[in-house]
Amino acid sequence: MTFSTADLYDQHESDLQVALPGFRDYGARKRFFGPVSTVRLFEDNSLVSSALEEPGNGRVLVIDGGESMRCALVGDRLAQLANTNRWAGIIVSGCIRDAAVIAGIDIGVKALGTNPRKSVKRNSGERDVPVIFSGVTFTPGEYVYADEDGILISMVSLF
Repeated sequence: MTFSTADLYDQHESDLQVALPGFRDYGARKRFFGPVSTVRLFEDNSLVSSALEEPGNGRVLVIDGGESMRCALVGDRLAQLANTNRWAGIIVSGCIRDAAVIAGIDIGVKALGTNPRKSVKRNSGERDVPVIFSGVTFTPGEYVYADEDGILISMVSLF
């Protein structure tokens, strides 16, 4: 399905949250949408891995990494796992790594930047809780729409 966040905003302005700019596109899929699933963590991607091992069923994993730029929370193996398990996309309030490889994987990936350092593995964090960053709240079960222009959140599906 093709869509434009600008067009969706024009049609549903009063029903949408608009994330502040600052995210870059890394995956091969630049436009993606789906129900929100979340993880909140800090420099530990253990919960990211366990979430992406599940069937995605078109969901978007939203990772609140506390905007840390000190390590990556997603790399090529996790992006490929997400693609294999049919996740629509990943939004990272933090960094990814393996950007050149991720650019060839058919998944949407938005992040604040890149860092070659991997995260720690301590199994810490929270799963499927509301997370707040970039001026918006991502609530599990709501819908996110992302493209080259930005990120929108809606309480209901727009399609």
